[in-house]
Amino acid sequence: MLKERIAFLGVGNMATALMRGIIEAELIRPENIIISDIDKEKLKIKSEKLKVKAAKDNYKAARKADVIILAVKPNDMEGLLNEIKDSLEPKKLVISIAAGITTSYIEKMLKKEVPVVRVMPNTPVAVKEGASAFAIGKHVFPEQEEIVKSIFGAVGKIVKVEENLMDTITALSGSGPAYIFYIIASLVEAAVSLGLDKKTATTLAIQTVLGSAKLLQETGEEPATLKEKVTSKGGTTEAALLVLDEEKLKETLDKALKAAAKRSEELKR
Repeated sequence: MLKERIAFLGVGNMATALMRGIIEAELIRPENIIISDIDKEKLKIKSEKLKVKAAKDNYKAARKADVIILAVKPNDMEGLLNEIKDSLEPKKLVISIAAGITTSYIEKMLKKEVPVVRVMPNTPVAVKEGASAFAIGKHVFPEQEEIVKSIFGAVGKIVKVEENLMDTITALSGSGPAYIFYIIASLVEAAVSLGLDKKTATTLAIQTVLGSAKLLQETGEEPATLKEKVTSKGGTTEAALLVLDEEKLKETLDKALKAAAKRSEELKR
């Protein structure tokens, strides 16, 4: 269990998912979490629901914490950093989960040798199945890296990458759950159109995705290998895959990831 106090500046969906995950993982006691948000009604609701402390403003939340997680929208980052910079010192750890915001930008805004880590998590952290990647700034010590790994490792898997790859990470795993939800919803709709009731179709679609991912994880085999194993010559799976190839699903997914990565790059500006 972490001894450090953690402040979440911004309590949107991602921050809430992460808070819920680390509390349920018993990584930190709720009373050691401090939250702040411009929406005071939402702040009050989240504080009561998660039993965490609410601060009056971002400055006070950051001043009381050892680890500060910046969880605002990219367009709001400049204002937030100006608000909290006087509350920070080198022994505090700043973690940003905002898409497109670089560690060098945050370091420049703070004008201090404050350790900054950039993390791209995804919403499955709420059920301790998140996929997160992190990149470190200039002033981060190894023990501070371990804190990052402890926080995000408690709610899923975390990998370290070079920061120039973070836009790709954002496109793949950061935005990735939405792609999977889109695919599941489409499969359900198709099954319903063929006569299956929605509840049964949803149960089967979700379990199919879950089981397939677990099979990949536990066997360690390549996706292409497992795809071939389930595809019989002239069978039903082959018929479906031929349609996916004809409709250029692979190329569509390639375009989707590139569009997300490009948008993440644009947010830096």
